[in-house]
Amino acid sequence: MKEMLARIQAEALEQIHAPEADLEQIKIKYLGKKGELTAVLRGMGSLSPEERPVVGQIANEVRAAIEAAINERKQEQEALALDAKLKAEKLDVTMPGTPAPMGHMHPLTQVQRELEDIFIGMGFSIVEGPEVELDYYNFQALNIPENHPARDTQDTFYIAENVLLRSQTSPVQVRTMEHQKPPIRIISPGRVYRSDALDATHSPLFHQLEGLVVDKGITMGDLKGTLEIFAKKLFGENTRIRFRPHHFPFTEPSAEVDVSCYVCGGKGCRLCKGEGWIEILGAGMVHPFVLSNCGIDPEVYSGFAFGLGLERIAMKKYGIDDIRLFYENDERFLEQF
Repeated sequence: MKEMLARIQAEALEQIHAPEADLEQIKIKYLGKKGELTAVLRGMGSLSPEERPVVGQIANEVRAAIEAAINERKQEQEALALDAKLKAEKLDVTMPGTPAPMGHMHPLTQVQRELEDIFIGMGFSIVEGPEVELDYYNFQALNIPENHPARDTQDTFYIAENVLLRSQTSPVQVRTMEHQKPPIRIISPGRVYRSDALDATHSPLFHQLEGLVVDKGITMGDLKGTLEIFAKKLFGENTRIRFRPHHFPFTEPSAEVDVSCYVCGGKGCRLCKGEGWIEILGAGMVHPFVLSNCGIDPEVYSGFAFGLGLERIAMKKYGIDDIRLFYENDERFLEQF
């Protein structure tokens, strides 16, 4: 039986160290319940009492040797497998990587930043306010009481009876005048909402940029000079502006402001529809009622305000004929800017 144990150990060790050794099968073959070493141990009953301890000790040593050889060989196989995997999956860090696609600013954001830079250069500060607004700030404080016809053109979305999505950024001007004493020189860009059907020139969501100046001795001439500088910076040094009488409840007098066509220079073309002028914004002197509502004495201070749609400026600037293109996230459109 000693010779049989020696043979089992020698055969097992030889198979364990074979290049393609299946260690799990070797373990089952020699050490499993039906393995060769187990069969030898079961036959120990035929041995004399004196031989059993000796053979039992040898059998335990054989088992320990086989188990140790299997564990050692298993570690070798795992190390070889890891080394092969590292070689197969190695990364040459000196090779140039695949560049990640980079986005850029949306055309509306580009226009907004350009306008902000122009007005900051003229001493304006940027002020923002809530998009969910009170009826008071959106209408009443701006001289638009309940049942005023101007509310029809600014029909918006109501969240509660007196809470709505702002239809203009003018509430930011009111909030600023309530908490800041003149002199005031601000612009207020942001999203606004109106209950308009979506088509090529209208959207229930769009963007505005409004401006406000309040100080002693502010006149219509200051408004015209400011807008002339703005127009020349945006459309070119040869740009001219003109005022046309209009009505806004929160300014008096009020005007629609046109710029000379920056394509034809005022001669008439397809862009300006042969008129030589392009409407870009509304403006006027701040109504005394609005100043009084905000705690500013209209006998001491005066001011002007103006507002323009960013989509309108972007459409004119880039020759875009459908406002819906700004919101569809079509890369073929956005990549042009």
